[in-house]
Amino acid sequence: MSPCIDATYHKSRVSNTVLIVDDEPGARYALRRAFDGLCTLLEAGSVAEAREQLRTGQPDVVLLDYRMPGENGMALLHEVAASAGAPAVIMLTGQGSERLAVEAIKAGAYDYLAKPYDLEELRMVVERAAERQSLKREVAGLRDRLASEGDFGAMAGSTRVMRDLFQMAERVAASDLSVLILGESGTGKDVLANEIHQRSHRAARPFVALNCAALPENLVESELFGFEKGAFTGANAARPGKFEQAHRGTLFLDEIGEMTLPTQAKILRAAESGAVERVGGKSTNVDVRLLSATNKNLAAGGFREDLYFRLSAVTLHIPPLRERREDIPLLALRFWNELARKYGRAATEMTKPALTRLMEHAWPGNVRELRHTLEKIFVLSAGEAIQAAHVDAHVRRDPAPAAAMADDYREAKRLFETEFIERKLRAFNGNVTRTAAAIGLERQSLQEKMRKLGIERGGE
Repeated sequence: MSPCIDATYHKSRVSNTVLIVDDEPGARYALRRAFDGLCTLLEAGSVAEAREQLRTGQPDVVLLDYRMPGENGMALLHEVAASAGAPAVIMLTGQGSERLAVEAIKAGAYDYLAKPYDLEELRMVVERAAERQSLKREVAGLRDRLASEGDFGAMAGSTRVMRDLFQMAERVAASDLSVLILGESGTGKDVLANEIHQRSHRAARPFVALNCAALPENLVESELFGFEKGAFTGANAARPGKFEQAHRGTLFLDEIGEMTLPTQAKILRAAESGAVERVGGKSTNVDVRLLSATNKNLAAGGFREDLYFRLSAVTLHIPPLRERREDIPLLALRFWNELARKYGRAATEMTKPALTRLMEHAWPGNVRELRHTLEKIFVLSAGEAIQAAHVDAHVRRDPAPAAAMADDYREAKRLFETEFIERKLRAFNGNVTRTAAAIGLERQSLQEKMRKLGIERGGE
C-alpha cells in the first residue's frame, strides 16, 4: 500500500509531503490538482523558495522542474543529494532532454519524466518514491543495530569489512539498481541477494533465482523467457520463464559468469527493453530488478562488456572467511544455536579452545564449509562439551603447505610427518599412548620419531 497515494491509509498516520518546484504557476496548479487530498503539498516557484521549503517543510518527495530562471533544477538536485536524509527527487524535463535526464540520475535523482508527462504515470512514480522513503526511514534505525549486533538477516559478521558490506547492501536495497555480488563459492552470495530483496520495496513480490551453471545450453532460453504450448517437442503447455515469474520482483542470476555469449545478448536485450519473448510466443513487458553473482572476474574477458556494466551498477564483494577470521566465533555460535533448534536438543558448550581451532583453519569452502563441519560435530558429539579435539577430528585438512612447496623429497617427507603427528597429538590432547595406537605405531617408536622431528610432547 502506498503511504502517499492512499488517503484513507493516512488517517492513521502522518502523510507524506510532496514539494512541487516549478516557476510556471500553471504547471504548479496542474500538479496540485493531480495530488490534492492524497498527500501534503508544498510549492516553490524558484530554487531559492525551494531551499526554504526543504528546510522547514522536510518533504519526502520533490517534483523538480529542470528549466527555471536563475538557478536551474540541477543545482538544487546536487545540494539535495548531498544532504543527510535527502528526499527523493523526481526531475521534470522537456522533450528531447535525454542527456539531461541521464545527468540527473547520475546526480542522485530517483527518476525523471519528460514533459508533457502522463499524470497517472507521474502518480505511480511518486508512489514508488514515497515507498522508498518510507523504507529508508525504517532502515535508518536498523543500520545502528547492525553495527552493534553484527547481523544482516541470515548473514552475520562484526568485522569492519562486513559491517561496511551490510551498510552498503542496505542502502542499495531501497533502490532498483542492479547489483553484482562477487565472492568465492560458499561465501553466501545467494543469501545476500535474498536479503537485499527482502529489504527492498519489492519484498512482497517474487524472488526468483536461477543457477546459470546448472542449465544445459539448450534449456537456458526456455527457462529464462518461457515458451508457448507446442513451441517444441514436449511443450505440452505454456510456461512463463524466470523473467515473467519475477515480474515486479527480483530475478537473481547466480553464477552469471557461466552464461554463453548468445544467452548474454538475450539477457542484455531483456534488461534494457524490459520486454521478453517466449519461445514461440509474443513479446511481454516485465518490471524486474536484476541481481547477479559470480566467483569469476567478469571484467577479465570472455563476458560481454555492455552486459557487465548493465549488471554492475553496484558491485558488492563478500570476502572469504580466511580474511575475516574474527567473524568465525560469531558465525560458529550462531550456527550452533540453529543446529540445536534443528535437532531439538540443547546446545552443548563450545569451548574457547574449540573456537580457537576453528579460527586457525583456512576454510577453503568458506561459510558453507564451516556450517557443514559444525553440523557433523553437533551430530556426533553425543552431548559433550566441544573441545579442540572434536574440531581436529572433523575439519577437512589440505596437505601441509610447507610440505607441498618443498623441492627435496626428504624435506617434504619430514614436513609432512611433522604436521601429521602434531595434528594427531592435538586430537588426543597430547596423549602419546592414544596417539600411537591411533596411527598404528608402538609408543616407543612414536616417541623416537617425535624426538627426531623436534616435536614436543604437547604436540604444539
